[in-house]
Amino acid sequence: MRGVTVCFGTFTNIKALWEGRIEKEKEKLQVEKVAREKTSVKRIAHVWEDRVSFAKLKEKVISEDGRLILRIEKEEWKNLPPSLAKLSNLQEWQIHRTNLTRIPNFIAKFTNLIVLDLSRNSISELPKEIGQLVRLRELLVSYNRIKCVPVELSDCESLEKLELAGNRDISDLPHQLSDLKKLHHLDLSMNQFTTIPDAVLNMPALEWLDMGSNKIRKLPDSIDRMKTLHTFWIQRNEIANLPESISHMNNLSTLVLSNNKLQDIPACLQQLSNLRFVNFRDNPLQLQVTLPPCENPEEEDERELFGLEFMHAYIQESLQKETEDTYAAVLSVTIEMER
Repeated sequence: MRGVTVCFGTFTNIKALWEGRIEKEKEKLQVEKVAREKTSVKRIAHVWEDRVSFAKLKEKVISEDGRLILRIEKEEWKNLPPSLAKLSNLQEWQIHRTNLTRIPNFIAKFTNLIVLDLSRNSISELPKEIGQLVRLRELLVSYNRIKCVPVELSDCESLEKLELAGNRDISDLPHQLSDLKKLHHLDLSMNQFTTIPDAVLNMPALEWLDMGSNKIRKLPDSIDRMKTLHTFWIQRNEIANLPESISHMNNLSTLVLSNNKLQDIPACLQQLSNLRFVNFRDNPLQLQVTLPPCENPEEEDERELFGLEFMHAYIQESLQKETEDTYAAVLSVTIEMER
């Protein structure tokens, strides 16, 4: 009978390897346990923070004029917590000066929203989900950091008022926004527009438009497509001439052209029978026009310098000068011919 040889070295190695694996498994399990505990703590902390945030939000909800309004001003709310979705019956958001950086995607849940006022924050974009707010009447996002407007905004079929002033970098609008059949108030001032977008020219109900403080050099010849417009602010641009077609804007009652590069006031503006207020201040006009003394001294202080009366006086003097120049030119030719 042969003897069995036991290799203690091999057995020791196997035992050490096995014990090493067990130890590694224990360490792995310990790491996973710690990770689970940390995740659980974070989850609990997040849930707790969410509850605290929600409690704070509920304190900001007021009832005013029959509407449920979320009103937050001058507090730090860079992000809105997901728990806000529980207040989907809100009809109005008024969130100002909070450094809010984004509009949450769950905005689509707020189908009862009538007014969304997020002016003076740090919002960089409008989410496409905003197009699902079919009852929204007012979208006020002036003085943010928005660079472009999503096509989906054209689905807000009830929108009446849109303010995008002071975002600095918006230079165009999707042509689909002309589908906003009820939009009558639009503020695009203090941005980077170089012309009036086609979407604006084709808005069927537009009555009030502010495109001041942009980089517009020329008004389009088709400007009279804005047939319903009665108030037009186009101050602080680079406009040197006005198109003849502006005389066909029969509903225009207010026209502000201050701080542009106009050298003359076209006679066609006299055809605007409903015009009640104009302003040509701070333009390099060629003629120096002095208005006649006011018959009623008490009304002198109320006279609008570079206003409607000034416009008519300027046009008359311009036409007179043109007639005189024409007569002088004809006379000069006649004299030359007689020689």
